[in-house]
Amino acid sequence: MMKYLQKLGKSLMLPVACLPICGILMGIGYALCPATMQGGEMNGFLNMLGFFLVKAGGALIDNMALLFVIGVGVGMADDHDGTAGLAAFASWLMITNLLATGTVTALMPSIAESANKTLAFNKIANPFIGILAGIIGATCYNKFKSTKLPDWLSFFSGKRCVAIISGVVSIVVAAILLFVWPIVFGALIAIGQGIVGLGPVGAGIYAFLNRLLIPTGLHHALNNVFWFDTIGLGDLTHFWAGETSADVSWSLGMYMAGFFPCMMFGIPGAALAMIQTAKEGKKKVAIGLVASAAVCAFVCGVTEPFEFAFMFLAPVLYLIYALLYGIFTVITVVLGFRAGFSFSAGATDLIFSASLPAAQSTWLILPLGIAAFVVFYLVFRFAIVKFDLKTPGREDDDLEAEKKVVLSNDNFTEVAKIILEGLGGKSNVKSLDNCITRLRLEINDYTKIDEKKIKSAGVAGVMRPSKSAVQVIVGTKVQFVADEMKKML
Repeated sequence: MMKYLQKLGKSLMLPVACLPICGILMGIGYALCPATMQGGEMNGFLNMLGFFLVKAGGALIDNMALLFVIGVGVGMADDHDGTAGLAAFASWLMITNLLATGTVTALMPSIAESANKTLAFNKIANPFIGILAGIIGATCYNKFKSTKLPDWLSFFSGKRCVAIISGVVSIVVAAILLFVWPIVFGALIAIGQGIVGLGPVGAGIYAFLNRLLIPTGLHHALNNVFWFDTIGLGDLTHFWAGETSADVSWSLGMYMAGFFPCMMFGIPGAALAMIQTAKEGKKKVAIGLVASAAVCAFVCGVTEPFEFAFMFLAPVLYLIYALLYGIFTVITVVLGFRAGFSFSAGATDLIFSASLPAAQSTWLILPLGIAAFVVFYLVFRFAIVKFDLKTPGREDDDLEAEKKVVLSNDNFTEVAKIILEGLGGKSNVKSLDNCITRLRLEINDYTKIDEKKIKSAGVAGVMRPSKSAVQVIVGTKVQFVADEMKKML
């Protein structure tokens, strides 16, 4: 399971790498054009430029889920074929259209009567659904890319059938989510309502759950309780309306303030730990990915480029990360620091909100920020080193190592023959495929496998993920061996 999650994490690297620069553009844009965030008129060249930059950055940030669809679809495919990305996109379109608010309320009019259920489907186009669609597309591609159909359907054989199958699978998934999604969403809203009366501890629990739920997109359910007027709370709306704690029944800003030290300073501290613990040959890669993400988080509070860079590679570390948010939120609320955001908890929003009546002791961001930087750095560095966590720059080098494998025999026909004999002959082979470096086979009887025989062909190794699956590590010349073996089957 962990290996699967790490593969998923790696597949997210490419789309995640697109995001930091967009976040920085948005931060600069908001600084040049506050009206974009706060409302009001735009006058002058700098305002227009700021608005332009915000829209440029938002083009990818706002469509992050779509980037994940393609990235996961292609990245999780055995041979990284673009067909898997197309299948993933087909899955995304199917799920998001079937679960769009207009569709579900037409199918089930009772949903329209519940504000919470309606909200659940309003938020269906989220990164979680994007990742799910990517997994569906890649899985269908890996499973059915070599499918042979009857002659009268032969046009749809092989890769042409993958997108169709993905669509069918997505219909089933959408039907399940139609009933499951509003239940889970509603349960989280109920949890949020229960947290409200717990004071600073409740704010900490909320911050912890907010970060923990980011991968699923279900954090919107909690945000709706604490930031808006779902249950008469509305920390964000009342803060920006110019009210104070005297106008409401809670300490205004307490459900937003704790995010500032974590996003502005904690993430840079964690990023520094990741860079320092990266493998020597991969430090530049780590710097390029997490350092830019840290700048993005500091400037405008866009944290997804950082979070998605490691949440699947090292899920335990992400849990620790969420816990740190909870702890710092409790501390922040107790100390009396109050600030708010209309976009996210970055430096831009801190500056804008500092002049509002509800803002309190904003100078505390300096000691809180320094503490957050140090704690995040030390905790991340300790956890990464102690538990050998696969953060960016520390991933296993299996693929790169396998690319360097050199067959001892360049007679591919002979190599294929020896491997086939070691597999128990052609009668024991159900299917044959290959990725960049490996032969991937489905076999009938695992007891017939002779690993010594297979290795005598000069291959680097044999892996047996299950009783019906065998992988032979051949190296970059695997395609030639696969072609010869297919002739023998």
